[in-house]
Amino acid sequence: MNSQVAIDLGREALMIVLLIGSPILGVGVVVGLVIGLLQALTQIQDQTVSFVPKIIAMVLVLALAMPWVLDHLLEYSEDLILNIPNTIGNQ
Repeated sequence: MNSQVAIDLGREALMIVLLIGSPILGVGVVVGLVIGLLQALTQIQDQTVSFVPKIIAMVLVLALAMPWVLDHLLEYSEDLILNIPNTIGNQ
């Protein structure tokens, strides 16, 4: 395996991680902004008021997106495993 193949595999793995993590993190950011705005308007500065809704929203999004996440992970894993002979053979 040459260095270009290793770079391509690493880049593809990072893209899959970003694709899978972005919906969950995006919801966390949006909920955090809304809760932060509400805290600023009402002057309630308790950390748990911000933490609990973000965790609940992120767990719900993860539960709803789990089939989509598993499809992408299985597709990526299948491509990796099926291309092992081609990757090793490109020495």
